[in-house]
Amino acid sequence: MSENRPPRAGHVRKFMVVVDDTPECRVALRFAARRAEHTQGGLVMLRVLEPGDFQHWMSVEDLMREEAREEAESLLRTLASEVQALTGMMPEFVIREGKTREELLAQIAEDPAIAVLVLGAGDSKEGPGPLVSALAGQMSGTLPVPVTVVPGTLSREEIDAIA
Repeated sequence: MSENRPPRAGHVRKFMVVVDDTPECRVALRFAARRAEHTQGGLVMLRVLEPGDFQHWMSVEDLMREEAREEAESLLRTLASEVQALTGMMPEFVIREGKTREELLAQIAEDPAIAVLVLGAGDSKEGPGPLVSALAGQMSGTLPVPVTVVPGTLSREEIDAIA
């Protein structure tokens, strides 16, 4: 854990995962859950809802935002159930609206107990994914916490062995 970000008194060190519906997200989530379990830490699942393109049709925008929020809540509940079955812990849910990079940095700034950001890397020819590329590459020197990038190709057994 970074010496610059000790958790507040009474708070445990938290691992944060940016969640979506990709396979590499589940790999990152399993790794973070196992690390939190083995270190008596906590787990934060962050889902960022990107802004829509229908701002000139406010009723459509509101409906799309509400549907996206319901989908995010459903995804978080499903993933939380998997984490609880795996580790016995219930992760925190956070839903934010905005650009993913900006919102995850804001969440880290607002919660000083977040000590590690865990991301899953895709295995496609296009690279590990835009968020991993940005945070592990060009922004890595400016992040307030370490970033753990978990290869999306790891099996459950491999994750459990290294976490």
